[in-house]
Order: sequence, then C-alpha cells, then structure tokens
Amino acid sequence: SFMVASAFQATEERILKYEKDIAAIEKRLQKTPPGKDAVFFAGSSTIRKWNVAQSFPGMNVVNVGFGGSQTRDVTYYAPRILQPFAPKTIVFYGGDNDINAKRTSTQVFEDFKAFVTLIHNKNPETKILYLGIKPSIKRESQYAIQKEANKMVSEYCSKNPKLTFLDTVPLTVDSNGKPRPELFEEDGDRKST
Repeated sequence: SFMVASAFQATEERILKYEKDIAAIEKRLQKTPPGKDAVFFAGSSTIRKWNVAQSFPGMNVVNVGFGGSQTRDVTYYAPRILQPFAPKTIVFYGGDNDINAKRTSTQVFEDFKAFVTLIHNKNPETKILYLGIKPSIKRESQYAIQKEANKMVSEYCSKNPKLTFLDTVPLTVDSNGKPRPELFEEDGDRKST
C-alpha cells in the first residue's frame, strides 16, 4: 500500500541523509581505535557539538554523535558505531529532534527501549546514561511532551541497574523555569556545555 511505501521511503531518505556522517565516524574509529574503557557519547548535535575531551580531561571519551539524528537513527547505526567496540559505558542524548518531528513521548520512550535492547543483546554489561531531554528556547512549545518522555524514560531506567537517567532540566533553566539563553546557540536551539 502507498502508506507503507511512503513510510519506508521516508526512512530510507533519513538513512541516506546520515550515511556520510556515519562513514566519517567509522573512519575516525578505525584510525584511532577506542580502548576497552572508553566512554561513548552518542546522540544528536547536542552530543556532536560537545567537546567531550575538554569536558572530561584524562578520560578515554569517544564522540559518535551525529547532527539532526533521532533516537531511532542512533539505534539503526549502533551496529556500526557502538556495538563493535563493546562499550563499557554509553552516554546518550536524543529525543528533542524526535518530538520536533512530531513523534510522541511514547514513541521516544519505545525508541530508547529499542536502543537499550539492541545494545544489551550483544553487551549486557554496558551501562547507559540517558541525558534527559532539555527544553530549548526554539522548542518551548514542545516542553510538555519532552517532560512526559523524560518521565517515562526515567521510570524505565530506575528499574534497571545498568541504566541511569540524568535530569538535565534543572541545569538548563532559570529560576522561572525558562531556558537560560546563554546555553543556546543563536538559533535558540542548542549548545553543549
């Protein structure tokens, strides 16, 4: 049916959209193979733009973030950029691009569960830290859905000792609960600090 065909096409378009980024990440990982104790940072541009080496000096950190990605995209590419390295720890950020693309809080939650399942099927000991979806100036209208997704993911993480939910919201809002402008890029969208 047309509906299925167009959904598949949309997915294929998204996959092609990230292929160049993924190939570049693979090349970087081949050139500088991460050690056994590496902490992998995965997710969207909040991760990609984060200078993790500067933030975590002396730690073996690897950034495999790619801009614009949704949780399901990171899951799709995990067999290429995460699983082969059997990460001891993954720090994950995603969800706001998903919600911006009209995915529901339940879909974000289910997509994260699929990510965890995929990782733990091959590497059951991997610790996964989920950075809660942060509100942004540009996407303030989506805050209620973000909060709902965070709540679902937080409850899910609390039931598994290998999962940790880190609530980033208090760090990114002012005393009135509004996103702090100095933490965001000119487009009011994101910045990693």
